[in-house]
Parts: sequence; C-alpha cells; structure tokens
Amino acid sequence: MKNKHFLYFITTVLVVLLGILARKIEAIPSLFGDILYAVMVYFGCHFLFLKMDNYRKIIIPLLICYGIELQQLYNAKWIIEIRNTTLGHYVLGQGFLWSDLLCYTAGVAMAYLIDSLLLKRFNLKSEI
Repeated sequence: MKNKHFLYFITTVLVVLLGILARKIEAIPSLFGDILYAVMVYFGCHFLFLKMDNYRKIIIPLLICYGIELQQLYNAKWIIEIRNTTLGHYVLGQGFLWSDLLCYTAGVAMAYLIDSLLLKRFNLKSEI
C-alpha cells in the first residue's frame, strides 16, 4: 500500500511541475494546462483517498474540476482578490470557459488510463 501511495504522490508532484512549466512556455496551448490540471486533481485525489472504486476514481476528480470552473462565474470582490494572487490564479483560475469542462473530462480520462497502466506496470492491485 505504501508503494502505491508513493507512486500517486510522485505522479501528482510531477504533473504539477509539468503544469507550471507548461504555463511558462508560450508555445504550449493553455488547453494543455487545463488537461494537466485535471490529471493533477485525479492523482491528488488518489494520493489522499487511496481506496476508491472505479466509479469514484472518475466522478470525484470531475466534480472537483467542474466545481472549480463553475465557481469562476461567482465574481464577489473577495474571491477576485484571491484569484489575483499567484496561488489563487493557479488553483481557482480566472474566467469560466465551456471548453475547460471538456479539457477536464479529457484529463480525467487520460489520468484514468495512465493510472491503469501504472498499476499494471508496478504490479499493484487495483482497489475495486
């Protein structure tokens, strides 16, 4: 179980670093960052909540990503001030886009496939 925990932690950290790097390189489309955001949420959820069935592996990260995107429709002064900070911008985003919901769906689907491959590669049993 500790090996699996470590694997999810390292994967989450690597995706965060890749996402930050993607934001710094102008040639990489912002859609790639949105996909990586969903991948990071997926692996972060699995690091925090290791025992999840396949249904929850997909639904919980999607609900988190969709919720964060939908909160961008809320424009109270206090939340705008949080979004204007570096960390607030990375976590909460800036403006609602329907295309981001599609990117999050693609990111979670990709993460689920990567997760399945990682479990097979490292001979770790799935928590079904």
